[in-house]
Amino acid sequence: MTDLNVLWIALAASGGTLFAALLGWLDSPAEEKFSGKKFFSSVLRAVVAGGAFAIAYPLVGVMSWVVLLGAFTAGAGVDVIGNRLAGTIVGGLKS
Repeated sequence: MTDLNVLWIALAASGGTLFAALLGWLDSPAEEKFSGKKFFSSVLRAVVAGGAFAIAYPLVGVMSWVVLLGAFTAGAGVDVIGNRLAGTIVGGLKS
């Protein structure tokens, strides 16, 4: 295990989170403008995902494309779940 591997795993998880956020924005209606506030929350989730996977990487111990792909897709899941959770909380507060 090297420090560079930890960096790669963190970048993969963060990249997956930001990729999911970008896809979410591209899926929004055309008349809806880019919201920096919404994207900033995804950037925060990307930092959390990258940090969490960098901390957990020593448990895996090996570096392969499968591990990087898993970190990427799990990072995307962090954004999706975080977005749904935030929407549920805000929706519940409005009721």
